[in-house]
Amino acid sequence: MTRRDILSLAPAGAITAWAGAPSGGGKPLLRSAICAYSYREQLAKKVMTYEDVVRMCVETGADGLDCTVYWMPPDPPDDFLFSLKNFAYRQGVSIYSIAIRTDMCRPPGELREKELAGVRKWVDAAQKLGAIHIRVFGGAVPKGSTEDQAAQWASETLKQAVDYSSKKGIILGLENHGGITDKAERIVQIVKAANSPWAGINLDTGNFRSDIWRQIEMCIPHAVNVQVKIDQVQEDGKRGPGDWERVVKMLIKGGYHGFLALEYEGKSAVEEVPAYMRKLTALVRQYSA
Repeated sequence: MTRRDILSLAPAGAITAWAGAPSGGGKPLLRSAICAYSYREQLAKKVMTYEDVVRMCVETGADGLDCTVYWMPPDPPDDFLFSLKNFAYRQGVSIYSIAIRTDMCRPPGELREKELAGVRKWVDAAQKLGAIHIRVFGGAVPKGSTEDQAAQWASETLKQAVDYSSKKGIILGLENHGGITDKAERIVQIVKAANSPWAGINLDTGNFRSDIWRQIEMCIPHAVNVQVKIDQVQEDGKRGPGDWERVVKMLIKGGYHGFLALEYEGKSAVEEVPAYMRKLTALVRQYSA
């Protein structure tokens, strides 16, 4: 049965919801999550484990874990991944995403192939862990190259990466993280050029440095994961408290369904993350089905 066949049999309301569009004024399905990156210092010093971060999800009511992999073994063995997967499942926490480092501004050749090999390794790991999404970076414009050239290479690299990830059932979310993805127009262009339902935007609402609300709005139709920070750029160009409620309302209007993950960048995660996480979870539940 093809997707068209399924759509022809489904009720109209169900089709709308499946497509990710706002469904008749009903509430969207939003879920809260913690980015493991929030506990980067504790994970790096090994005073916390990934299981401890799962426990923080339980304690604060978070539904999911956006599992930054920087502190995992470089080639994580199956028993490591399966043990974490088992533990999270038994705690009722979804490890729905992992986050990796990449640089997609690579021309054809050895460096691009190395990047693609790294993505393939983590796609396989994500599948074993039970995650369906991977956050990737676009990288910076290489010296001696134009931004247009770099964007073309990023699109090609992302498409090649997605050709592999799609066969494993894994979505790649390209984050707005400076460099080639500094502006919404460019990241949307790169993702659209990849031309795959398995490529989207990992929208970080704290990373745009100017005209942030217009740029966030541009990205929402392509968002496959959303991260929120404690602060963001304000109208005067300075950083101040992030307006999470405005973000949630924009996501609802744009038809986003999925996770909102807290990425804490301060230096007091153990003391501060629980309170922020409870606030985010309460907000998500207020506006979600």
